[in-house]
Amino acid sequence: MTTDPDSTTASSTAMTDASPGTADIDWFALQKQAHHEFSVRVAAIDDWSAPTPDVEWNVGDLVRHVVQEQQWIPPLLAGLTLAEARRQVEPLGDDLAAEWHTYSARATEAWQDAQADAPVQLSYDTVTVLDYLREQVSDVTIHSWDLARATAADEGLDHTLVDAVWTVFEPQRDALEASGLFDSPVPMPEDAPLQSRLLALTGRDDRR
Repeated sequence: MTTDPDSTTASSTAMTDASPGTADIDWFALQKQAHHEFSVRVAAIDDWSAPTPDVEWNVGDLVRHVVQEQQWIPPLLAGLTLAEARRQVEPLGDDLAAEWHTYSARATEAWQDAQADAPVQLSYDTVTVLDYLREQVSDVTIHSWDLARATAADEGLDHTLVDAVWTVFEPQRDALEASGLFDSPVPMPEDAPLQSRLLALTGRDDRR
C-alpha cells in the first residue's frame, strides 16, 4: 500500500460499497476500537526498523502511513477540497508514537462530530462520511495485525472489528486484488477462523 494518503484514497474504490444487511453496524464506535487496537500495538514497538508483512515497509514506515491517513481526516470531514486539505497536512516529527496519539485523537474527534451522510471529497470521487469511515476502519484494523506480527504482540483482533471489516472486504474479494492495494488473496479453508479468512483476502497468511 502507498504511503501517500491521496493515492491510497484514489485506490480505494473497491472498499466503499458496504454489503446489504450491515446497517446495524456502529462504525463510529468501531473507529475508536480500531484505534485502540493500533495503539496497543504501537506501545509494543521496540524496533522501528523491523520488517512488517507489508514487505516494502518497516515498522516505522507502517506507523507513518497510518498516521498520515489520520492527518487528512479532520480537514476532509470539515468539507475542504483535496488541495485545501493538503495545505493543512504538516510534516511528521521523529516521535511517531507521539504523532500517532496526537492525530488519532484529532481524527476520532472529527469522526464523532461528522454526519454519516455528509459528502467528503476524495481523489477518486465524492463519497459519504460513512463510506470513508468504513474504508479507514478497515485500513487501521488490517494494519493493527501487521504491526502485531512485526512486534511479536498479540495478533488477536477484536471480533466485532473483524466481523465488520469482513462485510466490507468479502463482497469485494475480486476487486481488492485489481485495486492494487493488496497482494493476491491467500487460499484459506472455509472453516478457518474469520480473522484468518479476512487477512487472507488481503494477501496475508497468519498461519506462518
